[in-house]
Amino acid sequence: MNLDNLARIDLNLLVILQVLLEERSVTRAANRLHLSQSALSKSLNRLRDTLGDPLFIRTAHGLKPTAHAVILGQQLPNMLQGLYQLTQPPRFVPASSTRQFSISMVESAYETLIPYFIGPLLNNAPNLRLDSYLWTEESLAGLQKGQIDFGIAGRDMTPQSDIVTDRLPEGIAHQTLFTDHQVCLVRRNHPILTALKTGNWNLNIYLEMSHVQVRCEGNEWWALDYHLADLGHRRHLSTTVPDFYGAASICAHSNLIFTLPSSFASHAQKLYPLVELPLPLAFSPLAYVLLWHERNNDEPGHKWIRETICKSVADAFNQQDKLDSA
Repeated sequence: MNLDNLARIDLNLLVILQVLLEERSVTRAANRLHLSQSALSKSLNRLRDTLGDPLFIRTAHGLKPTAHAVILGQQLPNMLQGLYQLTQPPRFVPASSTRQFSISMVESAYETLIPYFIGPLLNNAPNLRLDSYLWTEESLAGLQKGQIDFGIAGRDMTPQSDIVTDRLPEGIAHQTLFTDHQVCLVRRNHPILTALKTGNWNLNIYLEMSHVQVRCEGNEWWALDYHLADLGHRRHLSTTVPDFYGAASICAHSNLIFTLPSSFASHAQKLYPLVELPLPLAFSPLAYVLLWHERNNDEPGHKWIRETICKSVADAFNQQDKLDSA
C-alpha cells in the first residue's frame, strides 16, 4: 500500500462517486449531497483527474458510467461500509461476539474465583473464547506487552510483595476482587492437634514444625517468610512443590504443615482429611486482584469482561456473607 499516494486523495470524492453511480444525474446527486450543481461538477472533474478516467459520459438519459466506473461501482459499497465502520465508536455485543481473550491466574484462583465468573461470562457470550494460563513471573510483563489481556494474582499486602497496588508497573491497572488471610492445615490426628487443644499453639511451635511450601513464580519464599525473617525467624521448608493440590496431598499424608489462603483451605479439606489451624502470628491480609493494561480501560470488550468478573465475584461473596450471618 502506497500511503503517500493515498494521503493525496480526498476520500469525500469517493462518496460523491458512489452517489453519482446511484443517481446517474448531477442534479439529483447534488440535491442528495446538499451541494450546488457547480460544486458537484468541480468535484467530478477532480475525480476524473485523480482516477485518470472520464468516469461518466453525458447522454440524453443522464450519466452513463464508463467501464472503469462500473468496476469501481462494484467495489465502492464494501469499501465505504468499511470506512464507515472505522468512524463508529467501538462496540461489543456479548451475545454475538467471537472474540478471543486471555487471562493468566494464580493456581488458587481456579478454585476460589473462576467458578463464580466463568458461567456469567460464557452464558452471556457463548461464542467467546477464553484462554487461561498459570500466573508466572513473566505475567506482568505479558500484560504490559499485550500478550495477555487479564491477570488474577493473589498477593500478601506487604511492602515485600512484587505486586503492591500503589506502585504497580507502568500502565498496569487493578481492581481488588476480595481479601483473604493465611491459615494452616495439618493432617487429621496430627500430634500438634493436642497442643492446640491445651492452648499451646503458638509461634514457637509453628517454627519447630517442618513445612510444605508451594513455589510461587519460581520463588520458594512467600511474603510470610520475609516477614518472619524481619522478626529474626525462619521456617523449616522441608518440601517445596509447584501447586496447591500437591501440597495439600503431601500435608494429608505426612506430619508437614501447610500454610495457605483460607479460601483454598476449604477446597483442600473437601479432598483430603485435613484440619485447619489459625496462623499463630499477626500477618497482613492477602488480596486477590484483577489486573489489566490501561490501554484497554475503555475498550468495550475488555470493559465488559472486567465488569462481569468483578460483579460476579462480589455477588458471590455477598451471598456467602449473608449465609454466614444467617
